[in-house]
Formats: sequence, structure tokens, C-alpha cells
Amino acid sequence: MNFDRKDYSNDTLLHLYQGLLKPRLIEEKMLILLRQGKVSKWFSGIGQEAISVGSTLALDEDEYILPLHRNLGVFTGRNVPLDRLFAQWQGKTTGFTKGRDRSFHFGTNEHHIVGMISHLGPQLAVAGGIALADKLDDKPKVTVTYSGDGGASEGDFHEALNVAAVWELPVIFVIENNGYGLSTPSNEQFRFRYFVDKGPAYGMEAVQVDGNNVLEVYDTVRRLAEDLRQNPRPVLLEALTFRMRGHEEASGTKYVPQELFEQWAQKDPVENYEKWLLHEGILDEEARMRYRETIKREIEEGLRVADATPMPTADARQELADMYQPFEPDASLHLATGNSQPATEKRYVDAISDGLRQSMERYPELVLMGQDIAEYGGVFKVTEGFVQQFGKGRVRNTPLCESAIVGAGLGLSIKGKKAMVEMQFADFVTCGFNQIVNNLAKSHYRWGQNADVVVRMPTGAGTAAGPFHSQSNEAWFTHTPGLKVVFPSNPVDAKGLLCASFEDPNPVMFFEHKLLYRSITAPVPDAYYTTPIGKAALVREGDEMSIITYGAGVHWATALADEVGLSADILDLRTLLPWDTEAVRQTVEKTGRVIILHEDTLLGGLGGEIAAWIAEHCFRHLDAPVHRVASLDTAVPFAPPLEKVFLPQQRLRETVVKLRSY
Repeated sequence: MNFDRKDYSNDTLLHLYQGLLKPRLIEEKMLILLRQGKVSKWFSGIGQEAISVGSTLALDEDEYILPLHRNLGVFTGRNVPLDRLFAQWQGKTTGFTKGRDRSFHFGTNEHHIVGMISHLGPQLAVAGGIALADKLDDKPKVTVTYSGDGGASEGDFHEALNVAAVWELPVIFVIENNGYGLSTPSNEQFRFRYFVDKGPAYGMEAVQVDGNNVLEVYDTVRRLAEDLRQNPRPVLLEALTFRMRGHEEASGTKYVPQELFEQWAQKDPVENYEKWLLHEGILDEEARMRYRETIKREIEEGLRVADATPMPTADARQELADMYQPFEPDASLHLATGNSQPATEKRYVDAISDGLRQSMERYPELVLMGQDIAEYGGVFKVTEGFVQQFGKGRVRNTPLCESAIVGAGLGLSIKGKKAMVEMQFADFVTCGFNQIVNNLAKSHYRWGQNADVVVRMPTGAGTAAGPFHSQSNEAWFTHTPGLKVVFPSNPVDAKGLLCASFEDPNPVMFFEHKLLYRSITAPVPDAYYTTPIGKAALVREGDEMSIITYGAGVHWATALADEVGLSADILDLRTLLPWDTEAVRQTVEKTGRVIILHEDTLLGGLGGEIAAWIAEHCFRHLDAPVHRVASLDTAVPFAPPLEKVFLPQQRLRETVVKLRSY
């Protein structure tokens, strides 16, 4: 192994040595503790330390790094306290996730590290969001993120690199090519030989280094970082290396030919660098032993502190509270009942546009992202004219890559910005589903990082748009703790709830029924205001029964009540997560007869959850069984006669007649 010291001082070379040695000695200790049952699982980076150490020490301390399983050197290189690191691995309260996650599945803004989730690829897009924030703020910074060769087969890899290239984001994508994805060799993962072949296809520079040569990694990353700070763009950096232990310890290494271990053992990054330092007289035997003893004492002290820390005591109230960043909305912004503010007659779509524009004015840190939302104004023209007012930096057309854009939203949040992601149709959210339910929703609970992201979702049927442009998929997200789900039924609430969603620092799924976009109007206050998230609205009062609904269901229920002379409470939930249990309780106690109506299909819809809650909490007030009315349990059909039968209006009529006569 050839080490070229260039102009680096002895202090720098020895600093790299200490950086290499520390994760190696920690790993050796952890393998002992694993056998003793003191840690539950271990993903070893032995043989790959030079990549983490070299790249981390090459960056400024306030530049973000997004590591994976085998990047212990990132955490030690950023001087993360060992007692907290060990407590994290033991599931102790003093770890970074309070015992809620393990391994390197955590972040720490104090040390500018954003940890992984088990799905491997999503953090690549988060890195892009962090870099975008720096670029928008004209900060000369670079972000480094890692992927294994196996994880690079995921779609997130492609999406993140493509977005970074199109937006010229200063990200170094480090690919640790160790030849295996768990047990699957590279020739069963991909057909190319080296990852540097991929760079030109994305329009980005690609560089290959010996991933076991810490000096080569350090020099390359340092040189690239200096360049990217001045000339922002992404770079793909392939580091050739080898994993000397199993994917994780329990998996073993029997699937790897022994000759590969023998070959790569000769390229050990710690031993080779140490021998070179000794040979060059930069390190002597006394200093070598002193460094080792100092690190070992630090390890033992960290373990002593971590071991003395008790396991967490579960508190259900605290667990529930920590799903969301604490937030108290500004009540002075709420639209007062019977307000007399100047108002303009607006369609539902115009009210949303108005709320979005005023939120952009109120929050300069808010960035809009979505397909065709810039000059074209989006397929529903919600953002028409926004580019002229706010510029293309904040109103960003995106490639067709929902996952990468949602991930970028989290990255923007990490840097203190707000993000809006427009799904062109709610149906397309499936392509970004993992980022939403596993990254946005769990981030605050896991390591205290809020995801200040609003995902706008044009939804619903009635426009003969067929199975892929008509779904009501809100129940996918009401089942996901950590999200808030909002579904306004009218222009006034559409504006107020959208403004409230941007005020709230937690992730909000904002559903907009596209059939309502241009079919209903109302006088909408011209000034900025908010409508409280989590509060239902009683849109009509009556005493025969209660119809609990939201979205288009509010209009179906109101129209039917007028047609058949029904005296009913019509409760518009407006927010589906959290939904207003007290408002539901009050209307059930008042009328004793309940229909829960939604456009979503019956099985698994939110109506089932509300009906169960009513049965549990309001049973003695019921005069009849709770009825649910919903769309057929089929995909949404295209032909209007089929769609009419799919939707629940006729079944609502029949159920009202049935409940009236019960």
C-alpha cells in the first residue's frame, strides 16, 4: 500500500492514525461484549475504517455526514462521547434515542451527524436536502453520505443522485464497495464492474480511491470538499474495500471464499498505516503503545458510565408525547367565529393557493417542491405565478422522484427550513411512502429531529380518472403515529388549515379533494389566518342523527339532508390525525344515532376506528347501531356509471332511511 504524505504535517498524519485506531479498538471490545450478551447486535466495520475516518476528518466540523452500519469512525471522528455511544448500543436512556432505536440509527445535530434507518437508501436524499439548504443560504458547505454497494441497488440511490445532479447540490456520495450485499456477491447485484462507471450517466464526476488507504481517502475528500464549497455539484466517490467480518456478527462469513480474506488481510487499513508511520519515523513504539492505552482507558471509562446507567423506565404518556415536537399554535391567528374580516369569494383551489402564497410570505425559509409546480404552476395551477414572486430557488420543479423529494424535505428541516412537497396526485405518494412513514413520521420520536414538511395530496374520485388518479388513501397515514393528517371540505378551512399546517413543525399530510377545487366557492378572508388542527366543525345542527364525515362527504350529507328534510348534526372532522374525540362524543350523546361517512373504501377506513371508539366510550348513549357508509371495496373504476356505484352517495341515502326507522 502506497502512502503519499504530500505536504501533510506529522501532526496531521498522527491525527489520522489516532482516528483509525479508536474505532478498531472499540470494535474489538464490542465483539467481546457481544459474546457476553452485553450488546444485542453488532455490524462490524473492521477492514473498512479508513473510509469513515479519512472522509470525516477531511471535512469541517459543522458539515453534515450521513453514515451507515459500518461507519463507527464517523462518530468517533466527530468526538461523540463514548459513554453516550455505548449507552445507545445498550438501549439506555442516555443514548441518543432514549432506548427507542439501536446501533447507528440516530442523529445528533450537535455533532452534525444524521444516522440511518434500516432501509439504507433514504438518507441519500436527506443529504441532498441538507446540501440544498446550504446552497439556498449561500453557505460554502459540503455534505457527505454513504451507501454500500448492495444498498446502491435501491431506487433511492438513483433518485438521490439524479436530483443532486440536476440541482447541482454539493454532496459527496461515498460508495463503500466491499463486494457483497450481506451474502450476495456483486456479480449478482449489478452488471457493471465499478461504480465510477455510473457517474457520467448522472452527469457527475466520479472518483475511485483505495478505501483501505486512509491518507488517500483523506486527501481525496479534502480536495473534493474544497472544490465543491466553491463550485457546488455532486461527486460520486467509490471506495474499494472489504468487510472482514459478517454483515452482522450472527450472519457469519461462510459464504465468502477464504482466499479473499487472506488477500484483504494484507491490506488491513490500520496495520498498514501504522507500519508506514513506524517506518517513516513519524511514529515510534512508545507513542504507539501510549495511543492504544489512552484509547483503551477512554473505552473502559465510557463503558463504566454506560453500564451504571439503568435501563429506561417506560412512561406511556411520554412515549406518546415524543412522537411529535411540542407545539403551541398561535391562537391570535385563528379565524374567529362570525368574523367580519374583508373577504373575497374564492374557489377551493384559489383558497389553497392563497394560503400557500401567504405562508411563503410569512416564512422565508419555506421551500416548495413538486413536479411541474414552477413555470407551469402545477397540474391544478395552485402555484401559478409563484416563480415570478418567489423565484426558482424556493419554487422548485422536481424530477419524477417522490421519494427523493420527501427525503430532501427532511434534510431541509434538519437545517431549520420548512418544506412543502406537492404530490401531483395522491395516488403517486406510494413512490415516496417509505420516506413518509419511516423517516418523516419517526424522526422526532427516534432522535428529537422534527420533520417540518407538508405533503399536499390532491385526492378523491368523481372525475372519471380511474384507478390511479382517484384513490382516497388517507387511512394509510392515519395509521402512522408521528404524522398529522388534514382534510378540509371547504375553501375557508382549506386556507386556514393549510396555513396552520405550515405553522406546525411536524409532518402534515394535507389532503385536497380535487373534485372540490373548482366546484365550490365561499367568501374567504383576505388576510392570513389559521384554522386549528385537531378540531372538528359542526357544519349543521339537528336532532335525528349525527353524520360524522369529512371532505366531499360533508357536501353529500348536506345535500341529502336538504333533499329529504333530515334534521341532523353534520360533523366535519377536518383533521383525521389527531381527530376530535370530544366533538364526536358531544354529537353522539346529543342524537344517539350515528352514521360515519367517508369516500375511502369501507374495509380499513377511518370510519371503523371511529365506530370502535364510539362503541367503547359512548355505548350507553346509543339508540341504534353505529352505521358506516363508504365506497365499495374495489379499486376506483374509470367509467362514470361504474364510478357512481363505487361512490357511497346512494348507500348513504339508504342508510339514512334505515336509521330513521330503527
